[in-house]
Amino acid sequence: MAFRRRNKSYPFFSQEFLIQNHADIVFSLVIFILIGLMFEATAKTAILFIQPQYNISTQSPEGEVTLYQYGWRDWATILFYFFITIILHAVVQEYVLDKVNRRLHLSKSKNTKFNESGQLCVFHLVSSVWSLYILITEGYLFHPSSLWENYPHVHLRFQVKFFYLTQLAYWLHALPELYFQKVRKEEVPRQLQYICLYLLHISAAYLLNLSRVGLVLLCLQYLSEMGFHIARMFYFTDESHQKMFDVWAVCFVFTRMVTLTLMFLAVGFGLARAENQGLDWDLGNFNTVLIRMTVLLLVCLTQSWLLWKFIRFQLRRWREFRHEQASRKRVAAKQTPRPLKRDSREWTHTLEWVYSTSYAIVQDQ
Repeated sequence: MAFRRRNKSYPFFSQEFLIQNHADIVFSLVIFILIGLMFEATAKTAILFIQPQYNISTQSPEGEVTLYQYGWRDWATILFYFFITIILHAVVQEYVLDKVNRRLHLSKSKNTKFNESGQLCVFHLVSSVWSLYILITEGYLFHPSSLWENYPHVHLRFQVKFFYLTQLAYWLHALPELYFQKVRKEEVPRQLQYICLYLLHISAAYLLNLSRVGLVLLCLQYLSEMGFHIARMFYFTDESHQKMFDVWAVCFVFTRMVTLTLMFLAVGFGLARAENQGLDWDLGNFNTVLIRMTVLLLVCLTQSWLLWKFIRFQLRRWREFRHEQASRKRVAAKQTPRPLKRDSREWTHTLEWVYSTSYAIVQDQ
């Protein structure tokens, strides 16, 4: 299974060989783990990588329900789906984005940003639909008070835990992809910023048992970011498509307002009024004043930083627009024909002719 066209062969274990064949190498590791399920001696070890662990069975009005907790063995599951996301990344790049790039003939810098937006568009679309489906089926969307009631939310349903594990796997896979995709050095700090922010917030929501609030915030964030990357892809295809950025700007500001409102409502007021105040590692209770203030401060600082970057982006667009309008006016002024200047003698002869003609007409009458 080859994901990249081989234009040149490189020595084994070289840097170029690893970059060119990293998807094939990871695919071999996935097959190796799946083969382990076929043998009884290795099945128990292989299942650690594929299936989420720490499941317990409880009785509910609907019958017996299997719920999940988190633990250190989740790293094995994250590692497996880390490999899966690398393979899916290569598939989307090879069979979708590369074909589009050949038709567009973009520059190298635009090509890199187009690939980045294309990958994130697919991920944000899948994640936003998936998180919205969980919010509807679990009843969190129509009952906002369930986001903080009965805290701590230690026991998770399969789809909730699997969602968080795949989210962590995706954003962890984005780190080596900076190397595999040969991202330019000036682009690395910007991408590292949002990758680390996503990992920090998702890990905090998962480990502090704030999974319900985290689901809502991730759904809002992914919908907003998907709009931005769709607008950027259309802009790269045709630079006249700029109105989609205005739609995204409204959604961006709305997302920031809803995020801050929801965090203060759920963490600042909801958890502050809960009865189980205190730190209990065994029960998974982290409802203390220090942790609540730290979480609120982290979210507020992140939202403020995003708004600051957004304002700078809008100001830069406004300056570029003003500069472009001024340039067009200067070009138009140069192309406009100026009135011809007449010599003073020519004007004198013209006035004498008009006077003589007028005098002759008066004499005839």
